[in-house]
Amino acid sequence: MKDNNVYKKQKQLYEEKVSKAKTTGMKFTTVSGRDINVLYGPDDIENINYLSEIGFPGEYPYTRGIHSNTYRGKIWTMRQFAGFGSPKDTNRRFHYLLDHGQTGLSVAYDLPTLMGWDADAPESEGEVGICGVAVSSLKDMEILFDKIPLDKVSTSMTINSPAAMIFAFYLAVAEDKGIDLKKLRGTLQNDILKEYIAQKEYIYPPHPSMRIITDMIEYCTKEVPKWNPVSVSGYHIREAGSTAVQELAYTLADGFAYIEACIERGMDVDVFAHRISFFFNSHLDFFEEIAKFRAARKIYAKRMKEKYGAKNPRSWWLRFHTQTAGCTLTAQQPENNIVRTAFQALAGVLGGTQSLHTNSMDETLALPSEKAAKIALRTQQLIAYETGVINTVDPLGGSYFVEALTDRMEKEANEIFEQIDSLGGVIPAIETGYFQKEIADAAYRYQREVEKKEKFIVGVNEFVETDEQIEIPILTISPEVEIEQKQRLADIRQSRDQRAVEESLAEIKEAATNSNNLMPIFVKAAHNYVSLGEMVGALKEVFGTYEEVAVF
Repeated sequence: MKDNNVYKKQKQLYEEKVSKAKTTGMKFTTVSGRDINVLYGPDDIENINYLSEIGFPGEYPYTRGIHSNTYRGKIWTMRQFAGFGSPKDTNRRFHYLLDHGQTGLSVAYDLPTLMGWDADAPESEGEVGICGVAVSSLKDMEILFDKIPLDKVSTSMTINSPAAMIFAFYLAVAEDKGIDLKKLRGTLQNDILKEYIAQKEYIYPPHPSMRIITDMIEYCTKEVPKWNPVSVSGYHIREAGSTAVQELAYTLADGFAYIEACIERGMDVDVFAHRISFFFNSHLDFFEEIAKFRAARKIYAKRMKEKYGAKNPRSWWLRFHTQTAGCTLTAQQPENNIVRTAFQALAGVLGGTQSLHTNSMDETLALPSEKAAKIALRTQQLIAYETGVINTVDPLGGSYFVEALTDRMEKEANEIFEQIDSLGGVIPAIETGYFQKEIADAAYRYQREVEKKEKFIVGVNEFVETDEQIEIPILTISPEVEIEQKQRLADIRQSRDQRAVEESLAEIKEAATNSNNLMPIFVKAAHNYVSLGEMVGALKEVFGTYEEVAVF
């Protein structure tokens, strides 16, 4: 008690002295707008019980990590996002990345694929292969994964509304190669709730979309048990302009909504929960991001154990992939993006991520060139093998600042959960525009801070070069890609068994009506070379489409 009184007196003297000291005049807040004290000390964490709130790595509540030895046991998966042009183009990039040390594949799809349109649909014109790889049928998936051992490589796919159909193509490729589906490892993003909240690439209304995802979780639990059927994604929520705590809370709320849907289906939480993973953004505020990752693990573990009654410790683990923040990349002085990405990647590692994508310096200008993609991969390798940060688990654990931030983020996230619950849950909150308005307000606040130079972006609102000449080679997509994709689809339509196609489409509509699990029917349709757009169209006839109501 005497020592504590001495500390508090000394701290008061320090604060009086520092209050008179000169400052730079900068705004000392996080990127999310939270005030930061000039100094943190023992009194800032005196109400935090170490064993129950922080604990040891690999032990509940997993604040310090889900594994006891983290990267001393296994380096995170270096999973670089790749996808552009034709399936052949992307297959070549996959082999290039694997040959240079990448340890997992991550597929980016073009806009038509993300929206469930075939390459020859009127809506697809001019967009085929531009922002990712074009996939319209099983044939495209066969080319995309040519000579890649699907039973030995973990594959992540960023696909949401038509995820079930794209996954069916992937499973059909594996079956045609004679691979046991139980050996497949990978992840589907498949997070439709965040589409309504942030990214807006939805097709069907929320309730039937949730039904499809529940079907997929149920199917994977039985048939593809090593696969993560949903990667609940905060990444796009953050890219839309949310704060760190909004990203944290909204993402976990979405994840809990999927868990509740499966429990309502009658599934045992300990049978499926350990295969649900998460996907977070790593933004520019170094310590805030680390605290966010630590708070996420703690909140998730507590909720899974205390609310949903999970008994298997694996069900308490929040496993997550991290991608550095695309929204922080600048077209001005693009080489600076290498440095930004390195800091963000380091925050992801210090926060305990299980896998990591590092953005390339040229992604704000175009799809990554091979050189830029290799530099991004080398960034991860430098962190892993040269910095020493993997030598000890959670090296920032115990920091007064980090622990205080972690605790504050947990409390603020729980307050947001209460707001969502008061609106009736995630889907009613989406329908009232709650998430959209909160994110818009946060984005506006940050933009105003940048405009008023309360926050700085190097090369954009400070240290600007007016005569800058950008000399980075830009990857371009040939118009031939769209022509070839359309021709391949036309050839498939001519050569396939049309009767089998019609039967598959009828089966899809029937299953959508009678609530049979859709996944086996999608896989059968894939083998019959039913196209993506045809499968999506069949479901539209039953489920309809969704239009967002503008909320002001």
